[in-house]
Amino acid sequence: MNIAALYKLSYGVYIIASKKREKLNGQIANTVFQVTAEPPKVAVSINKNNLTHEFISNSKVFTVSVLSKETPMKFISLFGFRSGRDINKFENIKYKLGISGAPIVLDNTISYLEIKVTNEIDLGSHTLFIGEAIDADIIHEGEPMTYAYYHEIKRGKAPKTAPTYIEEGIKSPPSKLSKYKCKICGYVYNPEIGDPASNIKPGTPFEELPNDWRCPICGAPKSEFEKID
Repeated sequence: MNIAALYKLSYGVYIIASKKREKLNGQIANTVFQVTAEPPKVAVSINKNNLTHEFISNSKVFTVSVLSKETPMKFISLFGFRSGRDINKFENIKYKLGISGAPIVLDNTISYLEIKVTNEIDLGSHTLFIGEAIDADIIHEGEPMTYAYYHEIKRGKAPKTAPTYIEEGIKSPPSKLSKYKCKICGYVYNPEIGDPASNIKPGTPFEELPNDWRCPICGAPKSEFEKID
């Protein structure tokens, strides 16, 4: 079976946020889909180990912020590869509280939905939360980011807790310079490409990267990388 065929399924990139009393948290998700029109209901699959799962289970509400195509990777990594148990993800971003009290992310968002949970389905490692839309609006016009664009253009990876996570092998032709893989998010530093966003020129060996260089996807330090060839 060629599991790469699963990448051909169409997804978006969203921030799912919720609350637990006065605390707020959110995460990146791609498995958001509308299940009924009247009344409008939406479903999302969330890993049981994620803090957002705990918050949704407690409050029975969540919001969906639809991210724009131009959303920077550092913003995605904040919600996708950092845990709300360690940091306050909402500390330095723009957001507002919805009518349910759940946070709605405004930065890099083109539209949002606010959902009240009406049903939950146990999927083993994940829970499928299904709920009715109690509010929705368009913040500004723009093209939403697709999961295919995130992978192919942004070179983004799926965290291991994502329902669409697939262990990826390294299929690139052999290189004289060794590649290094981030143990946290799976990003591969290819010295032939470098890291243009961080002004790292092509041909720069991993060993010569500045000590303060960090993974462009999740922000992990060099110590979290392992040699893969």
